[in-house]
Amino acid sequence: MRRLRSIRAALTAVATAATSVGLMVTGGGAAHAATPLPTHVFAPYFEAYRGDSPAALSAASGAKYLTMAFIQAASKGSCTPYWNGDAGKPIAASSFGSDIATIQSKGGDVIPSFGGYTADNTGTEIADSCTDVSAIAAAYESVVTTYGITRIDLDTEDNSLTNSAGVDRRNKAIKQVEDWAAANGRTVQFSYTLPTTTSGLAASGLAVLQNAVSNGARIDIVNIMTFDYYDGATHEMATDTEHAASGLYGQLANLYPSKTPAQLWAMVGITEMPGIDDYGAAETFTTADAATVYNWAVQKGISSLSFWALQRDNGGCPGTGGSDTCSGIAQSQWYFSSTFAPFTGGGGPVADDFSVAVSPAAASVPPGGTASATVSTAVTAGSAQNVGLTATGAPAGVTVKFSPASVSAGGSSTLTAQVSSSAAPGSYPVTVTGSAASGSHSATYTLTVTGSGGGSGTIVNGGFESGSPSPWTCQPGSTVVSGPVHSGSHALQVTPTPSQTGECDQSLTLAPNTAYTLTGWVQGDYAFIGVSGGATANTWASSTGWTQLTVPFTTGSTGSVTVYLHGWYGQGNVYGDDFSLS
Repeated sequence: MRRLRSIRAALTAVATAATSVGLMVTGGGAAHAATPLPTHVFAPYFEAYRGDSPAALSAASGAKYLTMAFIQAASKGSCTPYWNGDAGKPIAASSFGSDIATIQSKGGDVIPSFGGYTADNTGTEIADSCTDVSAIAAAYESVVTTYGITRIDLDTEDNSLTNSAGVDRRNKAIKQVEDWAAANGRTVQFSYTLPTTTSGLAASGLAVLQNAVSNGARIDIVNIMTFDYYDGATHEMATDTEHAASGLYGQLANLYPSKTPAQLWAMVGITEMPGIDDYGAAETFTTADAATVYNWAVQKGISSLSFWALQRDNGGCPGTGGSDTCSGIAQSQWYFSSTFAPFTGGGGPVADDFSVAVSPAAASVPPGGTASATVSTAVTAGSAQNVGLTATGAPAGVTVKFSPASVSAGGSSTLTAQVSSSAAPGSYPVTVTGSAASGSHSATYTLTVTGSGGGSGTIVNGGFESGSPSPWTCQPGSTVVSGPVHSGSHALQVTPTPSQTGECDQSLTLAPNTAYTLTGWVQGDYAFIGVSGGATANTWASSTGWTQLTVPFTTGSTGSVTVYLHGWYGQGNVYGDDFSLS
């Protein structure tokens, strides 16, 4: 699907038009309600430029669903889509309409695919070619209404990956189509098909998804091409598929932090290239690999399996790499189609999962008082399981209990926070965690202890494990990061500029006229920690590794101080972690 497409470009003009008999949806009308694709679907790519009948090959191979490649503009600068960029193959009933209707009538469907290697290298991929976002959206909508389909694939590679203007237009158009579909009661999904490394998307592919997030475009499937690595290595292709998909899962988890593991795996799609791919024999996907990948895909609950391409699913050219018409290995006709076909369906293994929420999410309590909240759980995938509840982050003098301490997912518990008279005033992020066999999920309950206090005091969120700076207040640009860290999983990043030090600080009320020591760990050039207000003291260090700093000070008559971390003007980021008072 990458370098192979430069060979395919010569074949672009050979497709044969189909008649319009039996088309279910034409123009803007809705002669039937389009049926969404199954939760798990096998949809191999069909080379639409070869002149074959998609309905005939679907029936012969047993592949009920096909990804049809490709749709593109006929010339650079055009906003009009055609099959294979052939002006004689418009998006109309006359082009594949009868075949698509036949496939749909037999319980299957097609996924039209925009782009492909040739389009991406000639400027004819629709979002690269057309500079009008609304016209790009209209092109996508025309495919939906003409053929009555519910998913569009966007095969984005090579030059289209680095055309930032095209990437942005494409994602803006996706958002427009999704809004249009919602307003008109239609189901429209979008999948991105992207090249991959053996450990996940390269930076260019990841940037496409990041831009989609920034544009509010919902991407339903990220389909990685697990072949043509061109890295000079000899590959075990099934193992590399698992590693690449697992790497993608981690990238998706960072992009969509609110999604559950089951939901993230359900965004993953895999496209193989059976037999010898374009690189050569060092990248050979065997018949044994097919069974391994199938079983792994079922176990993980990914969304889609595919391969390039249906016309290659035969053993007619042993030893030949990158052919359009055969796999290059010894195999029976339709071996890979038969192996992957059972993947289609909505009832494959789904990992049990759940969610946790706290309501209300915050409370203010004086020393000696109590607060309560409801901890709700819900089943988000699979079946209900037992969920144990715990709380961390409560300060000295505060006890958090649950009644009951465990629930079946879908049930609720009462959280009670008992605040002793010695508890120091301040706002404390308490992490409520539900743990079950499938893993754990958390929610934050912010407990504010009111009053002037007078005890030993404490720094709240000194390790930044809440994932947020609160209750620290920071100048613009400073944030909590997941690396580098001194301990735990988070640290504070302070970002100086030529006009500010990036300071983050927290106000405390401590015992008056009392000696304290502020301790913190820092990293970076000119990292300062200290106190101000009712006491003044500081120290600093410059280090490429973590350095512990201590600042002795004595409070004044009010006990009020502000502890802080900052860098120096224009000298680069500094990091802080594990702040405490003694």
